[in-house]
Amino acid sequence: MTPVPVAMETPLVEVRDLAKTFDVSAPWLNRAVERKPRQFVHAVDGVSFAILRGRTLALVGESGCGKSTVARLLVGLYAPSAGEVRFDGADIATTLRSAAARPLRRRMQMIFQDPYASLNPRWKIEDIVAEPLREHGLAGPAAKRADRSSLRAAVAQLLASVGLAGADMEKFPHQFSGGQRQRISIARALATQPEFLVCDEPTSALDVSVQAQVLNIMKDLQRERQLTYLFISHNLAVVRHVSDSVGVMYLGRLVELAPKAELFARPRHPYTRMLLDAIPDIHMSGRARTPVQGEVPNPLNPPTGCSFHPRCPYANARCKVERPTLRRIETVQIACHAAEEGRI
Repeated sequence: MTPVPVAMETPLVEVRDLAKTFDVSAPWLNRAVERKPRQFVHAVDGVSFAILRGRTLALVGESGCGKSTVARLLVGLYAPSAGEVRFDGADIATTLRSAAARPLRRRMQMIFQDPYASLNPRWKIEDIVAEPLREHGLAGPAAKRADRSSLRAAVAQLLASVGLAGADMEKFPHQFSGGQRQRISIARALATQPEFLVCDEPTSALDVSVQAQVLNIMKDLQRERQLTYLFISHNLAVVRHVSDSVGVMYLGRLVELAPKAELFARPRHPYTRMLLDAIPDIHMSGRARTPVQGEVPNPLNPPTGCSFHPRCPYANARCKVERPTLRRIETVQIACHAAEEGRI
């Protein structure tokens, strides 16, 4: 077996104690009349992880757990309230305020969830895919005929890399299916030759058969270009297909982080177990199953201690008052008192 180069084993992305708080208070006059305090939502609350070069980390969890906020923090669309994101050893927030911001943005791109909303309906595909090339000066100004010819050639090559024809650049987004639109989004993201792609549920709006096509394209592109992915999803079947490691989020916190094979074979956290038990058992194995119970608590008033304790069958008095921290148990990082004490 060929050994993996040392450079491939170094983290490209490191997230340390990342937090993001949103002020969701009513207007000042309303608060004054109704005598209500300001309200804050801790959308992301102390999240830490690393992604190795050429690998895929998937973040999973129920809607509202903070996955998409993490995605936007990693590409600089949101500024963190606390903690830091390091890309290739440099702090992203600091870099984006310096002259090195443009080169950094070339190296990381984002694929959004809804292909119907992320493409400008008034632009031709040529303009949509060529926009990053123009913005970063990768194909020269389009005013000259020679430069326009090279720009069109670059767009045709990008479309071909995602399984579309060069002639498609003359069309508008409404002339394509959902899967084809998402391929166009991927082509646009690849235009700057990035090293890191943040994929925010890129297949959730697509049919199952189309999901497989898009995921296979993404895996092929990763092998060809040694891309690093952060893949956001709530579909565990998709996560099992694309990821190398999986992080499970609950109410803004990371509760389990494990290699993919370990997490699916031996889930440690009760919440991870509930998510896996909710997957239909097509093999009808007859094993005991515990479906996901209860509702996600109100993020404006989260539970004390472990935020999962109101839904956890293993919770005790300690879980209600003491917040668990992410600790390593063998190859898994887990934030759970019950797992730490051997009660599961």
